[in-house]
Amino acid sequence: MTSIKEQAAISRLLSFLQEWDNAGKVARSHILDKFIETNQGKTAPELEQEFSQGASLFLIRLTTWLRITYMTGCCLEKLLKSIGIFLSAVSSNRYLREFLEIGGVLTLLEILGLEKITEEAKKESVKLLQVIANSGRKYKELICESYGVRSTAEFLAKSQSEETQEEVQVLLDSLVHGNPKYQNQVYKGLIALLPCASPKAQQLSLQTLRTAQPIIGTTHPSIVDCVLKVLGTMHLEVQYEAIELIKDLVGYDVRQALLKGLVALLIPSVKETSKLQAKILNDPSILQLTPSLPMFLQQAAAAKAIGVLVRNDISIAEELLYLRVVHGLMAAMGNTDHSNSQRLASLTLECFVQMFPLVAEHVCRCMGEELYQLFLSNAEDLYTKIDSIQADILAANKVNVTRALRHLGSCHSMNTFCGSHDSAHTACVTHFQNDDVESKE
Repeated sequence: MTSIKEQAAISRLLSFLQEWDNAGKVARSHILDKFIETNQGKTAPELEQEFSQGASLFLIRLTTWLRITYMTGCCLEKLLKSIGIFLSAVSSNRYLREFLEIGGVLTLLEILGLEKITEEAKKESVKLLQVIANSGRKYKELICESYGVRSTAEFLAKSQSEETQEEVQVLLDSLVHGNPKYQNQVYKGLIALLPCASPKAQQLSLQTLRTAQPIIGTTHPSIVDCVLKVLGTMHLEVQYEAIELIKDLVGYDVRQALLKGLVALLIPSVKETSKLQAKILNDPSILQLTPSLPMFLQQAAAAKAIGVLVRNDISIAEELLYLRVVHGLMAAMGNTDHSNSQRLASLTLECFVQMFPLVAEHVCRCMGEELYQLFLSNAEDLYTKIDSIQADILAANKVNVTRALRHLGSCHSMNTFCGSHDSAHTACVTHFQNDDVESKE
C-alpha cells in the first residue's frame, strides 16, 4: 500500500504527463525550456526521483514527438537537448535502450541530411550520436550499420558551421577507436572527404586520419593521390595538416609512392601548363589568377613538404636524390609565375646542397658561378634577384644527380661523398620551422 507522500508524487507525475499530452507546440516548447533548466546534469536516479520513478514515461513521449515532427524542425533543438539529458545521465543505460528501440539512431542520422533543419539542431543530433557511440563498442557498430559513417561524413562536408563540423570530427574520432569491425569503414570515409570543397572539413579529416592511421595499421592505396591533391589548397591550415599527415605516412608502405608523387608535383605537366598558356593568350586578366592555380600551389607545397621531410630524416633525402629531386627543385625555382614556389624550392634545395657536396657540385655547374653565389648568399630571396635568362636556365635545367650516384655505387658509397650532415640540418631547420608556425596559425 502506497503512502500519502508517494500518492502525491504519482499524482504530480500524472498531472505533468497530462499537461504534456494536451499541450500545443508553444506550450510544449515552454515545458521543454523548464525541463532543460531544472534537470541539466542530473543522474538517472535523480531523474527518477524527479519523476516519481516514471522518467521513462516522459522520455517515451519525447521520442514519440521526435519521430512525428523531426522533418518539420518544430522545437527540434530543445527536444534533442531534453533527450540528451536522459541519455547523458549517469547510469542511463535503460534510457539509452529505450531510445534505440524506437529507432533513435536512424532518426538522428536522418536529421543530418534534412535541408530545412537548422545547424544548431543538427549539432544537437551529432552530440546525441556522440553519447551513443561513447556508450560502448556495440553502439558504435549500430551507428556504422545504420550508414552512420556515410551520413556524418556527408554532413561534415556540407555543414556551414565550423563549430558543428568540429562536433562531427569528435564523433568520427570516437567511431574509429574501439571499433575493430568498422574502423576501416571510418578510415575510408575520412579519405573520401579529402577532395571535398570545405576547407574546414578537409582540415578536420586530415587531423582525424593522423589519429586513425596507427589504429588501422595498413594504408589504403587511394590515400596518396588524395593527400597530394589537397596540397593544391589555398588554405595554409589545410596544407599544414596535409604535410603533417605526409610526415606520418612515410613510415608506411606508401613511402615510395608519396616521395615520387611529391617530386612529380615540382614540375607541372605539359598538358596543364599548355592550358594555362592558352588561357593567358586569350584573356590577359588570367595573369592575375595564376598564383592561385592548384598546380602552382601544389608545386610550392610539395617543395615545402620535401624540405620538412628532409629536415626530419636524412635517409629520405638520400631516397629523393635517386628520384631526381634536385632537377625538380631547380625547375620550380625557375617558375616566374609563382614566387612562393621559387622561394620554397630554393630553401629546400639549399638543404640538399648543404647536406651533399655532390649536389652542390652539380648545382654550381648548372647555375654558373655568379648565380650560384647569389643562391648561397640568400636562398630565400634569390627569386627577387634573378633575371628572365637565369630563370630560364633554372626552369630548363638538365641536372641529373641520380646518374652520378649510380656511378658511385651503393648508398653506403654515396655517404663517403656527403660529409657531415649535422651542421647542414641545423642550417636548414629555421626557415621551415617558421613556415610551419605560420601555416598552423
